[in-house]
Formats: sequence, structure tokens, C-alpha cells
Amino acid sequence: MRVTQAELIRLAAPARLLSLDAMRARARRGGQYLSHFKGRGMEFAEARPYQDGDDPRNIDWRVTARTGKPFTKLFREERERPVLLWLDLRAAMHFATRGRFKSVLAARAAALLAWVAAGHGDRVGGFLFAEGFHRELRPRLGRRAVLRLLHETAAAPVWERDDFDLSQSAAAVESAMGGLRQVAKTGSLVVLFSDFRDFGESARRCLADIGRHNDVIVFFLHDPLEEALPPPGRYRLRDGHGEATLETDSRRLRERYADEFRRRRDGMTALFERYRMRWVDASTEDDPVELLSRVLGQRPR
Repeated sequence: MRVTQAELIRLAAPARLLSLDAMRARARRGGQYLSHFKGRGMEFAEARPYQDGDDPRNIDWRVTARTGKPFTKLFREERERPVLLWLDLRAAMHFATRGRFKSVLAARAAALLAWVAAGHGDRVGGFLFAEGFHRELRPRLGRRAVLRLLHETAAAPVWERDDFDLSQSAAAVESAMGGLRQVAKTGSLVVLFSDFRDFGESARRCLADIGRHNDVIVFFLHDPLEEALPPPGRYRLRDGHGEATLETDSRRLRERYADEFRRRRDGMTALFERYRMRWVDASTEDDPVELLSRVLGQRPR
């Protein structure tokens, strides 16, 4: 199961019914977002000599050190907000027993958000990654930025691969999180789509740093079979390459399996909540349009 560029483009229609109002500032002036969000909602304009009454926190230490005289930074309001979509396409994301693959749900939900953000006048960028694959798209304005993201998503080689190097899963996450931290400008809206497997300590620190200075929405994706094994019995599983038999007669096995999933989810959600990130429990059975409607709300018809 995969996505196509055509189907992601068609999501522009239902995206018109979605709104970013839930993530907007309460007030406006020249720009779209103000300090209701994390960070100042401002961008650097210039440096000038320090004057009495200037905020000491805005001292430009680099210019001060170079000139030997105190300089302060001047800011102007950002006219559009960067929206960064972090899309996990690792091997474990290409899985589902019901509904659609986690990777497909993530790609469609990300496409919807990209259309919504572009319609709101925001800059759209993305990070696509998997084992042995990484694509970084810096935030840009307009429909072309969305089309670029959709093209890269649909054209990613991961949809045709069956040779993922699973030993590189954690390294792929760490690299992608590090790149996101470097690009996520203070006051950005950062949206992550992942099942958060192999999310190690380094990746958690990066996410914590991002959460301190940006608004973050997290989609925690999972399949019902990952949450709990089916009732006692023997089940035949099949993918594109072969079959396997799953036996669930052992009560201890079923409990241990459920506990492992619960620990992974609880560990991540504790991090999300600590840094006031909005997180969404997303199942492969969810329809992406209905899922985004619950998260963002809908415009009046």
C-alpha cells in the first residue's frame, strides 16, 4: 500500500473545510501570529546601539563583542508562520492489519495539514525520512511549496522498498530529529507523524528543545494489533513476501505484549505533556479527514 501524488493533491478539497483557528493567536496586527504562541512571533530586523530602556535580553552579543559597544536587536512581526511536517516513513510505519498503513495515514494527514497551512498564508516545509532515506524541504510560501512536498512524499523510494536496514531505525530518527531542531525557528508550528519506535534519548532531547520554543502537535500512530494481541488462537499473517503464524494462547505473552506498547506510549506522552505538546492518538482505522477535523475543527459551511 502506498500513496500517489494525485490522491494527495485531491485532498486540497476537503482541506478547505479545515481550519487552523485552534492553533491561531488570540490577537492580530500586521502578521498572522503573535506571542500567544511560544516564542516572540517575531523575526530579526537589524541591530542598533543600545539605548537606556532597551530590554537587556535583546542585546546582540556578537555585534557587541565585535565593536566593543553594546548593541541591541530590533525585531519585526513575522508575516507568515513556518509549518514543519515531520513524516516518519521507516519500515515499521509500512504496516496495518486494519484500515491503512501507518505511513499512508501519516502521508495523507500531512498533505491535509500542508493544504490548510498554505491556505492560511503560512510557509510549508517538511522532513521525510526512513532507514537510508532523508529529504529536507525548507519552509516556503504558496501552492508550489505544498506540491513540492506532495511530490517528494509520493516519489520517496520507501514505497517500493523491501530491503530496509532495520539496524538503522534509531539512527534515522536521531538524524531526522537533529535536522528538525536546526530548522525549527522559534515560534514555528511543528507537526510530527510517527509510531515513535526506537525513539532514543538523543531524539527525546531534540524534541524537548523543539517543544520549548515552538508549538508542537504530535500524531502517535499505531495499528490495533500493536496495542493488543487478538484473543487466544492461531492467526495467519501475510505480507507481500510470505506468511507467518501467530499463536496467542499464552495469557502471559498477551499481557507482556500489551505492557510493552503501553510503556512506549506512556513514555512518549509524558514527554509530550511535560513540554505542553498537543498529542493525538491515531489508529490506522482512522479516516485522515475525520482525524484532522477532530484536531483542528472545521470552518463554517
